[in-house]
Amino acid sequence: MMEDVVKTPWDQRVFGFDTYEIRRVSEDILSSLDQINGHFTVKVSPLDSKALLHRHGFYYCDTLIEPYGTSSCFCPFFEPGISISDNIDLEELVPMCFNAFRFDRFHRDFHIDPNQADQRYANWLRDIHRYGHVFALRLGQTTAGFFACVDERILLHALHEDFRGKGLAKYFWSAACQYLFSLGCKELVSSISAANVAIMNVYHRLGFSFRNPVDIYHKVNHKHL
Repeated sequence: MMEDVVKTPWDQRVFGFDTYEIRRVSEDILSSLDQINGHFTVKVSPLDSKALLHRHGFYYCDTLIEPYGTSSCFCPFFEPGISISDNIDLEELVPMCFNAFRFDRFHRDFHIDPNQADQRYANWLRDIHRYGHVFALRLGQTTAGFFACVDERILLHALHEDFRGKGLAKYFWSAACQYLFSLGCKELVSSISAANVAIMNVYHRLGFSFRNPVDIYHKVNHKHL
């Protein structure tokens, strides 16, 4: 049974308590969680009944969807001065993780300190930099944001707060995606919250489609946290 309840040490190191992901939902597995300290995540189809989850104390946090697009469907927008760069100072990019991901499941989880949720993304950016590809989004000589990827999967992206809400994302995302396609990527894939309508519209305008929605539920064992 424990292969269906696995630890997530990348979350544990920032939240300071044991964290787990549940890989399969059943009465036996969910009942066993009462004997385990910590915070639990489960991802299920939107069409699955949530009755069993609710009976065992799980609560809804988010719905993720998967934008995907190929070079043949890509519809970029161009703006003079916008470019990407592999010549980055990682510690210049890390602060952009703070206050950038308020639609994510940890910021929407009332059991989690928002500052810790921000730190989770800062840690993730550093991890991707070690095993993947992080590059900067620039406007002229100013670093405006970043993209963080592994192979064809866009895992994390953000703009500096000075560049948010100004209609610039489609230009930055165009430059980033065009660069990834130039590296030989056949299909770019990401994952975003369905509540983040602004970034969903950016992907849509660039010619991406959407698939694989998944509902995310959390549970906390209150006796131990």
